[in-house]
Amino acid sequence: MAIHRTCDGMRRRDFLKVGAIGGMGFTLATYLRMAKAGQVKPARAKSAIFIHLAGGPSHLDTFDMKPQAPDEYRGKFRPIDTNVPGIQISEHLPKLAKCVDKYVILRGVTHTLAAHQLGSQYVNTGTRPIASLEYPGYGAVVTKETWQPSDLPPFVAIPSNNYQTPGFLGVKYAPLNTGATPRAGQPFSVRGISLGNGLTVAEVERRHQLLRDLDVAFRGFESEDQLLEGLDEFSRQAYAIITSPRSRDAFDISKESPAFAKMFGETPFGVSCLLATRLIESGVRFVTLSYGGWDTHQDNFTRLKDRVLPPFDEGLAALFEGLHQKGLLESTVVFVTGEFGRTPKINNRSAEGGRDHYPRCMFMLLAGGGIRGGQVLGESDDKATAPRHEGFKPDDVAASFYHALGIDHTKEYHTDTGRPITIVRDGRVIRELFA
Repeated sequence: MAIHRTCDGMRRRDFLKVGAIGGMGFTLATYLRMAKAGQVKPARAKSAIFIHLAGGPSHLDTFDMKPQAPDEYRGKFRPIDTNVPGIQISEHLPKLAKCVDKYVILRGVTHTLAAHQLGSQYVNTGTRPIASLEYPGYGAVVTKETWQPSDLPPFVAIPSNNYQTPGFLGVKYAPLNTGATPRAGQPFSVRGISLGNGLTVAEVERRHQLLRDLDVAFRGFESEDQLLEGLDEFSRQAYAIITSPRSRDAFDISKESPAFAKMFGETPFGVSCLLATRLIESGVRFVTLSYGGWDTHQDNFTRLKDRVLPPFDEGLAALFEGLHQKGLLESTVVFVTGEFGRTPKINNRSAEGGRDHYPRCMFMLLAGGGIRGGQVLGESDDKATAPRHEGFKPDDVAASFYHALGIDHTKEYHTDTGRPITIVRDGRVIRELFA
């Protein structure tokens, strides 16, 4: 998958049934009545896939189109119908249009951080970043809360995600970065898992015994060192993974049937989605992908139409369908987001114009894990410049993501100095997702 640099380094009838969901008219009393009637699904996910659309995708050109807005806002793309009556998305997302019943579109998500780094930290943790503390990413929290020691890595980043960090939880909750993206039809060699250059499992075991002997000799010097403790745990995990045929098999996408693999295509993003599906099926708890290229200050429409949207449409639609075919969608929650949206009004930086950073209004996608697909929740105004009503915060979406995984987002952790930290500092579960 290419590494991209950014510029600074609902169904209509369901909407009517519950009453003005997009306007936050869905009350606690309504939710409790529906729960009592058995209309609210319980959280059931045991694994997750997080997809970071690095650079910030344009909401107006993808999942929140405004065909009635003036030309300088609506742009060149046109909406198309989806497989859910009343929901339309961009004409350049035809495959995702055919599977809207499997995911939820959140519109009117809003925040105020217009810089790539800060916005990315926010949406990768669910808590607004502060200078004095590094909050853990979703993958680290899910690993801490759900993983039991095994011969599989609990948390994998394809190829890496600089914002899904363990933060104050420590290095033992860091992801295994694959360091590269797989290629269609080829076994995937992961540095640190594959045994190359003639190295055998027996040789790895001999070296590991030497390390154990050294650990015993120097144990007293590291008893109070959190970093060394984390590295020690990381070393044990790495040894279990390297010597495990099951772990190496989990990364071997060439073992998928040609018919199943075909729908993912041959782009780096599509094949990474195939690998994510296989890892989840094998027992990995959390997989994160990063797909860049969305920082479209110039040539917004050509870049999206020709380069960015086709692989995204093919890969993500295949991910939803692949998880569904394998019976994994109900037990896997999928979260797709950029760090912000793009300016509704088109700039004049190039012949066809571009869109700049815009955190006041954006979209996010959620699927699986008891989340009821085929909905649009939230609403933006007539030019997609702001939420029409209250809007959702990244914190709310994070709380809902954790809820789908059975994790209490109000739980407190403690830093190594004893400072109490709530998993999501300021968010509420969006109950409509589970109704």
